[in-house]
Amino acid sequence: MEDIEDLLVGNGAGVPPGFRLPVSTAVGVNPKQRKKNGVTKLTVVQDSPAPKIPGTQTIYIKTFGCSHNQSDSEYMAGQLSAFGYALSDNPDEADLWMINTCTVKSPSQSAMDTIISKGRSAKKPLVVAGCVPQGSRNLKELEGVSIVGVQQIDRVVEVVEETLKGHEVRLLTRKTLPALDLPKVRKNKFVEILPINVGCLGACTYCKTKHARGHLGSYTVDSLVGRVKNVIADGVREIWLSSEDTGAYGRDIGVNLPILLNAIVAELPLNGSTMLRIGMTNPPYILEHLKEIADVLCHPCVYSFLHVPVQSGSDSILSAMNREYTVGEFRKVVDTLMELVPGMQIATDIICGFPGETDEDFAQTVDLIKDYKLAQVHISQFYPRPGTPAARMKKVPSNVVKQRSRELTAVFESFTPYTGVEGKVERIWITDIASDGIHLVGHTKGYIQVLVIGPESMMGSSAMVKITSVGRWSVFGEVIEILCQNNEDVPSHRSFDERCSPCALSEEACACSKEQEPCSATSDCCNQSPTREATTLLKNDPNQDDHSSRNLIGWFLRNRKNQSSKKMDLTSSESKEKQIQDLSHRSAWSLVDIALLSGILLSLFTIVALFLKLGSRSSSSK
Repeated sequence: MEDIEDLLVGNGAGVPPGFRLPVSTAVGVNPKQRKKNGVTKLTVVQDSPAPKIPGTQTIYIKTFGCSHNQSDSEYMAGQLSAFGYALSDNPDEADLWMINTCTVKSPSQSAMDTIISKGRSAKKPLVVAGCVPQGSRNLKELEGVSIVGVQQIDRVVEVVEETLKGHEVRLLTRKTLPALDLPKVRKNKFVEILPINVGCLGACTYCKTKHARGHLGSYTVDSLVGRVKNVIADGVREIWLSSEDTGAYGRDIGVNLPILLNAIVAELPLNGSTMLRIGMTNPPYILEHLKEIADVLCHPCVYSFLHVPVQSGSDSILSAMNREYTVGEFRKVVDTLMELVPGMQIATDIICGFPGETDEDFAQTVDLIKDYKLAQVHISQFYPRPGTPAARMKKVPSNVVKQRSRELTAVFESFTPYTGVEGKVERIWITDIASDGIHLVGHTKGYIQVLVIGPESMMGSSAMVKITSVGRWSVFGEVIEILCQNNEDVPSHRSFDERCSPCALSEEACACSKEQEPCSATSDCCNQSPTREATTLLKNDPNQDDHSSRNLIGWFLRNRKNQSSKKMDLTSSESKEKQIQDLSHRSAWSLVDIALLSGILLSLFTIVALFLKLGSRSSSSK
């Protein structure tokens, strides 16, 4: 199958990102030659039946993998929606399925195989995007389906249109990055996932992602700052910086991560309504910038949280992985950030059973996890990925790998990261609804997941909450005060050095103030929204009875809100008191309610007076 680039007229030169070429010239159909009785015959492939008008069909999008993949799906959805296509979460009602894939682990690729098989059985046209086709374009499972590469997401409309016409197309080769200002449909309207670069500088022996995302390619500081300004104006409340390695940002264009972070922070609203979350970074590329990054993490509009994967507690295994750092350097990163950033929380990753891992190597990993007792550790078994050096190494027996994974998981789950948090008052930023459909989900500055009861109108706001109880994966809070619901043209941080001067974000001291008391809270899952684990917690929580009445009230408040068009104005102290009263399960009359009732009573009084007057006239005339 030819790359669509070879079939485009003029190779698409001069075509701006996101521009749709005329479909008549987008893809050519080549005639096929057949031999019969030794005679070659030329057979022209008949055109498929005329499809519906382009842009009128329904598209189902399924996404696997990291936040970068999620951002790519949101960009593709935005372009399809802009050209008229409907988006649906129901695969059965869709005219085409788009599958955005992940190649990090075998299970995610197996899930891709399953959904492709289901799509074929349902006779759905298929488009496969993401890291799997980009890194392994000749997979048997990809035969007969269209492909769009990771750097070709701005051409998704072309691929979809041609696929709906019955053509198999592939769009993979690209030397420039997709534009950041493409249309986008966010999965969560309050969260912008902002890719700052693609690819990486590493060469880990187990990693397949490098085959797909390639070498490091960074967006310019100006383009990223421009995007930040636009999404803040759109009402976004969290900006997630995402890439395969955030710490490596800018090394290909002569800048670095601290330069970018300072430029972005300068655009964040002074009232703290929009928060920044820095994405995953490997230890080698932040060692030289630890002090600068610590300064940024101290900023009141930046979550005091960082994901730094270590993968193993053994230097010999790290060497076999070609991770380019030692356990000691990982410890330096963690120790420095925890010392310089009050309430700093670190998440990390561990691979159990990497080829050559001995019992002693694994014991060193367990000791490392015990030393820090991090609230978030992502533990996975080693999966050999085809085409990687590690796939050719001698494997650890699968039963040993599984046993080590279970043992380390048991150690991690024995930690009680939220001990001492109950009773504290924290500021949280609310951006989601828990899977139980009752609680709203917020995060503290240390990115602890806090579940609270409240109406959906609180989404996108920040609030002061009192932690009422704790579980293993989340904590529960009670709303005390709503701090800010809208940006309302709040000025941004003009200078990073002024970040502490307002210090009016809440009653607590600035996170970077020298007088700041260290926070004893620990962080919860950064990449996972509150969900099955949180729901299980609700079922098994010893304080469940204490929450049951609040859950019922929360359900009632949410349904009351859905049946009413009332909007809560939280800009005055009176309305804040009203919000707290609503959360305390009391009702109150608003000014609008009183005005409406007065109008109704006045109308009734007028009607009665008219009837009496008419009655008196009729009696006098007699």
